[in-house]
Amino acid sequence: MKEKYGPVIGLKVGAVRTVAISSAKAAAVLFKNNDADLADRAVLDCMKCHDLQKILPGLAPYGTFWRVLKRIYTVDMMVVKRLNETVPVRRRCVDQMLAWIDEEALNPHPIEVGRFLYSTSFNIIASLVFSRDLLDPNSKEGTEFFEMVSQMTECAAKPNMSDAFPWLSRLDLQGVRRRMNHAAGEALRIASSYVKERMEEMSKEGVHNRPKDFLDVLIEFEGDGKDDLTKLSEHEIDILVLDTQFSYYS
Repeated sequence: MKEKYGPVIGLKVGAVRTVAISSAKAAAVLFKNNDADLADRAVLDCMKCHDLQKILPGLAPYGTFWRVLKRIYTVDMMVVKRLNETVPVRRRCVDQMLAWIDEEALNPHPIEVGRFLYSTSFNIIASLVFSRDLLDPNSKEGTEFFEMVSQMTECAAKPNMSDAFPWLSRLDLQGVRRRMNHAAGEALRIASSYVKERMEEMSKEGVHNRPKDFLDVLIEFEGDGKDDLTKLSEHEIDILVLDTQFSYYS
């Protein structure tokens, strides 16, 4: 198509116009020299609930809030030192997975290794964010949180007529937005309970005898005076906590 139509191709998906870039040179001109003008992304109809489209790093419009999130993620989360500090956590989760598999091997049926890998990945991320395992036989909320995040992932991946024909979005003919609204609402309710619990712990003296995790970073964040954002609201923290799991599986 590049040879026939050129490096910049206009497509129409339903009623939505889309531009495809098929040349590295054209992409450099657009995204290197005009990145601020083209930073925003198209938002799926099902993501327009609970302010997800305004707060999730992958969907938030370019501006002060997005720049603050980028700084938090690049300076406080995705750095070599912090990743190296997580080696014991990751090793513990893998050892736990092997113990689960050994226990499952005692039963006379095939072992679903993929299910254990999925659960272990979920627990590794949860440990880095909350300093706790969420998928535990004794944790009803953790299992529910896992199920709600899985439902959100399914909704986001499902083809939706409302994305191709925006005027149909009010009707929600396939019920995708309704299911996403329910799953995200339940997941945020559980995430909020974890955040409130941590805030109560941090308000007490002498409860800082563990390594700082990502939730601590979000709660303790204070602006540097250069941006309008000084603190993250509790709702914003809830969504960012949810994003650590949702983005990984999306």
